[in-house]
Amino acid sequence: MTGVPASAAGGSSGAHGARGSGAAADGVKSEGSGSASGSEGGGRAPRGAKIAAAAVNQASVWNVANLLTMLRLVLVPGFVALMLANGGYDPAWRSLAWAAFAVAMITDLFDGHLARTYNLVTDFGKIADPIADKAIMGAALICLSALGDLPWWVTAVILGRELGITLLRFLVIRYGVIPASRGGKLKTLTQGVAVGMYVLALTGWLATLRFWVMAAAVVLTVVTGLDYVRQAIVLRRRGIAERAAALEEKEA
Repeated sequence: MTGVPASAAGGSSGAHGARGSGAAADGVKSEGSGSASGSEGGGRAPRGAKIAAAAVNQASVWNVANLLTMLRLVLVPGFVALMLANGGYDPAWRSLAWAAFAVAMITDLFDGHLARTYNLVTDFGKIADPIADKAIMGAALICLSALGDLPWWVTAVILGRELGITLLRFLVIRYGVIPASRGGKLKTLTQGVAVGMYVLALTGWLATLRFWVMAAAVVLTVVTGLDYVRQAIVLRRRGIAERAAALEEKEA
């Protein structure tokens, strides 16, 4: 779109005598000259360019990574309905609920990777992805506690940590970004496995095993949460010190 205005600007600055022949050659010289003068005077992009850019941005939302995130959001009410069907203790319905939970966890592994690998990162994805993650996990934990399968304090610890760390990230984002650690990734994996085992109607040694897996998930949740708090404090102090040094240098 900027080819016509650029050539028009070049023609106007080059030879005024050739302007008439240029208009006869392309038939739209008058429009091009008007666009060029507008861009030279006010630096504004043509209206058509703005419309096209808006259309591209709108279309970019509908990519594979965002569709997987949307799928997780849609799965949340479906999972809750399956989990609580027939009183919440029917093994068949619990198996279907586990399938929905498993699909949500698997898509969580791929959407972020696809977005970063193929440059599909969008503002929608940045907001919706963490919401979808916490929505499916929170729904599962609350359902399990409501049914009496999981103590409420476990649900409070896990959800409190997730929401607290998310808020902490926003509070220190002006100083930098807290990167995801290996411990945090292990925590997410352990939580998913533990909650998935509780969603299934397991008995015997498998029921004992899921208890210990959930115990490990709680420990990792607390430890990694404290580590994120430590990183946030260090990041904030470093950011304040750098700003103070920059201000002193500017005043000097």
